[in-house]
Amino acid sequence: MSVSIRIDNVLYESAKIRAKAEMRSIPQQVAYWAKVGRAALDNPDLPIEFVRDTLVGMEEESEPFEFS
Repeated sequence: MSVSIRIDNVLYESAKIRAKAEMRSIPQQVAYWAKVGRAALDNPDLPIEFVRDTLVGMEEESEPFEFS
């Protein structure tokens, strides 16, 4: 489902630049920023870099580790 929202032109242009650099669409970039921001607000004691890296790590594909 998609919903149209109004955002500031400066935010849009910034998202457009970062989206191109990070190979995302503009809506994906805004959604990414919102996700990082929400996680940072939910965890104010953690550095933003840690929050960002944790979210990236959660998106990466991995195989389960099996103990022998």
